[in-house]
Amino acid sequence: MSGEPLVVVEGLRKVYRTGPEEVVALREVSFEAYPGELIAVRGRSGSGKTTLLNQVGGLDRPDAGRVVVAGQEVTALPEDALLALRRDVIGFVFQSFGLIPVLSAAENVGVPMRLARTPVEEREKRVRTLLALVGLDKHANQRPYELSGGQRQRVAIARSLANRPRLLVADEPTGQLDSQTGRQIMELLRALVRSEGVTALVATHDPNLITLADRVLEISDGTLREAALQES
Repeated sequence: MSGEPLVVVEGLRKVYRTGPEEVVALREVSFEAYPGELIAVRGRSGSGKTTLLNQVGGLDRPDAGRVVVAGQEVTALPEDALLALRRDVIGFVFQSFGLIPVLSAAENVGVPMRLARTPVEEREKRVRTLLALVGLDKHANQRPYELSGGQRQRVAIARSLANRPRLLVADEPTGQLDSQTGRQIMELLRALVRSEGVTALVATHDPNLITLADRVLEISDGTLREAALQES
């Protein structure tokens, strides 16, 4: 692709040790991701998908190799700079939604902006815009327990976009949803990548969702390769 990559991953290696045993989670993993791309990371449970996303998102550090996101070398940043990167540049979506039960949908979406000390008027306007973007403008005052699984994930996606991130990291975002709702969520992510101009890395084991990606990276026993897109 033309232009500069938003994400550069070079030679990532991660080893987990349990007593005398070693498990190699990532083996010399390298790839690039460009602005406006939706990349699916496919692999079985335990293949290294989550480990890879955690390295790219700055949630964990590799044993070797480096990650660069938006010109910043994530793997070399001190903790305070990592916190700022995760707050301002990277948005996260998880399988478990991660919403705060006592807060309404609107309040959940506003949390990252509160942490960033965004002015109240600007924050409230952005919350309204994001809830409309994910089709939940009429559910702003409902709490998570009053929403379906698909609606809760939509709130989580809206929250991940609150601070206008350049990279969206989504770890099995459809894992707790039925197949139809899961596809709707993946289609929403694809639409948001286009409209917001972000790059998205989405880990999934669902073959029905792979066709919605621009590229597919397949990981097996910690080794990454680019896979051919399947026909829908």
